[in-house]
Amino acid sequence: MNAHMTWTGPTLELFAAAEEAMRQIPPAFPLEATVAVNPWLGQVAEDRTLAAARMARVGGGRMFLPRDTVAAMVASGEVSQDDLAGAARAYGLSMDALSRALDETRAPEAPLPTVADLAQRADGIDWPGLVEDRIGHWAAAQFDKGQAFWPAPDAGAWAAWRAYASRDLTPGLAGLSGFASRVAAMPIDARAAFAEACGALGLTPDVAPLYFHRLLVTLSGWGQYARHLSWMAERDGGRDTTLFDLLTVRLAWDVALLEQGGTARAEAWDSARADFGRPITVDADTLRDAALQEAVDRGGERRLAETLAGDVATSTDDRPALQAAFCIDVRSERMRRALEASDPGLRTIGFAGFFGLAIKHCGHASDTVEARAPILVSPAVESRAADTGGSDTAERIRLRTVRAWGRFKRAAVSAFAFVEAAGPLYVGKLLRDGLGLGGAGEHDPVPTLDLPLADRVGAAERILRAMSLTDGFARLVLVCGHGARVTNAPHASALQCGACGGYSGDVNARLLAGLLNDGAVRAGLADRGIAIPGDTHFAAGLHDTVSDEVRVFEGDLPASHRADIERLRAALGKAGALARTERAGTLPHGSRDSLARRGRDWSELRPEWGLAGCNGFIAAPRARTAGRDLGGRVFLHDYDWRQDTEAKTLEQILSAPVVVASWIALQYHGSAVAPETFGAGNKLLHNVVGGFGVLEGNGGALRAGLPRQSLHDGESLRHVPSRLVVAVEAPEEMISKALDRQSAVRDLFDNGWLTLVTLNPAGGVGRRYEDGAWFDRDCGDVTVSVAA
Repeated sequence: MNAHMTWTGPTLELFAAAEEAMRQIPPAFPLEATVAVNPWLGQVAEDRTLAAARMARVGGGRMFLPRDTVAAMVASGEVSQDDLAGAARAYGLSMDALSRALDETRAPEAPLPTVADLAQRADGIDWPGLVEDRIGHWAAAQFDKGQAFWPAPDAGAWAAWRAYASRDLTPGLAGLSGFASRVAAMPIDARAAFAEACGALGLTPDVAPLYFHRLLVTLSGWGQYARHLSWMAERDGGRDTTLFDLLTVRLAWDVALLEQGGTARAEAWDSARADFGRPITVDADTLRDAALQEAVDRGGERRLAETLAGDVATSTDDRPALQAAFCIDVRSERMRRALEASDPGLRTIGFAGFFGLAIKHCGHASDTVEARAPILVSPAVESRAADTGGSDTAERIRLRTVRAWGRFKRAAVSAFAFVEAAGPLYVGKLLRDGLGLGGAGEHDPVPTLDLPLADRVGAAERILRAMSLTDGFARLVLVCGHGARVTNAPHASALQCGACGGYSGDVNARLLAGLLNDGAVRAGLADRGIAIPGDTHFAAGLHDTVSDEVRVFEGDLPASHRADIERLRAALGKAGALARTERAGTLPHGSRDSLARRGRDWSELRPEWGLAGCNGFIAAPRARTAGRDLGGRVFLHDYDWRQDTEAKTLEQILSAPVVVASWIALQYHGSAVAPETFGAGNKLLHNVVGGFGVLEGNGGALRAGLPRQSLHDGESLRHVPSRLVVAVEAPEEMISKALDRQSAVRDLFDNGWLTLVTLNPAGGVGRRYEDGAWFDRDCGDVTVSVAA
């Protein structure tokens, strides 16, 4: 490869256009540590309505609810006439025009055509389908993470595809003669091949950005998976070219199909190409769809405001008997509410489930590094399971034996012989596992941090101040992470803790409890103005969100706290029963006593609902929401603005937990309204590919996003796609100050992706933030222009 190539100015502009297009694609993370992603991450810097018009042109799926769905919500009263009127004002429409739209059916807008689309129209062959199939066939091996017994050669994506496609006879058999030899003659360097393909297609810098975006969308989940590689590299200060290579692959297909079609196809492409250079505008239909979605969003905001209306619970300075810090995950809201009802002397706290410790963790007998932190953060602190006195070596040997035996029994040379000889011995195991009779899951030995004392003290101070927990400590404080115990679920990590990078929160909870029990750390905290009483002890726990059972890791619990731990266990038992009773009614064929078994049932498609239904984020003292039934739909983050004079903690909340929550809410939104683009399809048809993703069937597109069964109960959606409402109890000028320091977060509110409101200290929701100003919630409207 020539590392000293020179490029002309127009070619450099095309490279820049490719970079711009690649940033329009959301990342899709592997199954081992799935984290929610905003499917419109690449469009958040522009208005949501304009983004919808963009996605329609590139075939990126719809962004707003169908009109008949909104009409049903209006008929049921879920969307009120006031919601419709406010949305009409916001979009400069008359109430009559918006009401008429409810009764109209809008035909899906056709995306701009690629050359493959034009070829399909001309000769009736499903060229887009063939391209998707052949790219998927190659990519499954290229990105394999250990599932295949014959892995692909370790080469860059372009070089690997070029070697594969130059030997693939399928395109020729389908009618694209000479494709393999054409690929073999292409440049070895992906940049040179890209430039050559752009020249053959007659691409110019004005049409290239949208055309490249259109091609990347046709790569479906494969493009999103490749985008995750570059996204992670950029986060950590590096660079990955896999997605650029995939774009070049897709260009190569269009070039071949253009040359095959002769003059007629060239003329058709000349006409279509011009459309890619036209400015994106919002037409009247898109505007009406956006306005109807706005009405749904306002309905969600109104219902949250109604729930929060009324007097605020009186807080007390009395020392609580017990405290329990839970992750802000919406599934914790039910448990916190039930726990407080079970023991009036117990107070709960909400904080991001990684508990402020962004760690790279190695479990017992493992060298695999698990990034237990929000995906926005690159973990720098290392932790590992404590040495248990020699058992680590024995366990490593045992696990290697298990893996070797597993590979042997599945290998092509031994699979049939294994089934004949040893298959009957596995009948008992299959029956036990299939009936969900397996034993309880085990946990690693206590994890340890490798940090100097000064760093441990600094971390402890930062975490406690971010939790607004600097005094009033109970005798026993539970630090409770969460996880979901499920089996036979490729998307299991999507049910784990998003703040922990798709892992459970037990490791982070145990690390924080150990940190805050350390006498040297406490002495350092006292020097910094945080005095933890000598009789305060921290214990870690793990909330299983499938069964609503909480395991408490007692660790070095002193004898003086036995009564406290028994009181906590009693409260957790009562709370679990309350939470299960409430939650069982929301699940198909659910009962309070069956929830724990659902996670062990191989045939269960919906062990739990995950975060479906999430629609709010509240940053305020717990007294602001205590006693209110938020239905397991709201992220609850404790925050006291009076302890945050510089708004630094608020800035952290807005730029990290709020962004993660927005990714979760928008992923559910995208999987619901555009399942063909941002959904994983039907679980019943899933096949795991490469250990990192799923196919719906035996080939084709990699399916990113959430499965249908995670959002739909078979009759209706369990997640109503509406804008996440972020409610903060703090002065308006303080919130604005924090947003001024985080322009990317401010874009989420200014461009209509999230709603931001204040909470009145005396009770109720205050005003709404829009375009850098604060408005009363019923009149803060932004007009969106319509294309002529």
